Amino acid sequence: MLNQDIIAASDRIKDHVRRTTFEWSSMISQLTGADVWLKMENQQHTGSFKFRGAINKMLTLSQSERDSGIYGASTGNHGAAVAYACTELNLPCIIYVPEKSSDAKLVNMKSYGAEIKVFGKDCMDGELKAREVAETSGGIYLSPYNDPEVVNGQGTIAREIETQSDGLDAVIVSIGGGGLISGAINVFKQLSSKTKIIGIQTMGAPAMKKSIKQNKLVTLNEIDNFVDGAAVRKVGNLTFDYCKKYLDDIVIIDENEICKTVLDLEKNHNIIAEPAGAMSITALRQVKEEIIGKNVVCIICGGNNDKSRMPDIISRSNDWINKVN
Repeated sequence: MLNQDIIAASDRIKDHVRRTTFEWSSMISQLTGADVWLKMENQQHTGSFKFRGAINKMLTLSQSERDSGIYGASTGNHGAAVAYACTELNLPCIIYVPEKSSDAKLVNMKSYGAEIKVFGKDCMDGELKAREVAETSGGIYLSPYNDPEVVNGQGTIAREIETQSDGLDAVIVSIGGGGLISGAINVFKQLSSKTKIIGIQTMGAPAMKKSIKQNKLVTLNEIDNFVDGAAVRKVGNLTFDYCKKYLDDIVIIDENEICKTVLDLEKNHNIIAEPAGAMSITALRQVKEEIIGKNVVCIICGGNNDKSRMPDIISRSNDWINKVN
């Protein structure tokens, strides 16, 4: 039986979110020998899955809590999601972003009405600052992943997939802080215990992988921020508990290979995916042997690709091609 909190979240946000496309990929299926389906959360409001968690959390707050002030921290997608949710509810919000944030994502957040404050070298610095300001001012800090109602909101993706598919052998999901994959776990481990949940992290930011290996939350001293949507130094205690107990596997992939996937998806499939959104497809090469003949879904979790980064993406893709040839 499905978790009642996921059902409640689905009912709560249904008039606010898009029911995104679930489509079979002939080309990727031929390349892998599996039946590969794509869940297109790059089509969601604000261009990523993050809106589901943000709007679900906002709708669970009382009016007085909403009016106390909404604070968030983000490299882009969560900030845009919070800002868009606040716009729907006629509320202001303040988002803390790290230095060297994507210009495209900053424009996105501002277009939805967010007040932007630049703080720290990465999202963890911003999270600590946003939480501190919210506590001092009596406002609400809206976590990108370490909140049950955010996880429940992300879990509505998996509930949609369940209604759109005819049984799945594996679900492949990128991991940043762990909110999306925890939502998937919440659904599939209850409705379809045979479905494997495979998480994907980058070589430059494997915080969940290291935490599970050491059986404790690990804070990485340094990370590669290139795949900004999945680059965290420390995952949440809530999401760590979900993944430690129920995640079937974590695959680590090279940032340069992700860049090749971003270009391939646009050229061959007309799909715009940001690097974090392309992680699930990138991982197929590593899991190919175990998915042959299986029914598999890859979640394209975001499509906010900054065109100013394309020279870097092309260069890194070429580096990957040269490495494997």
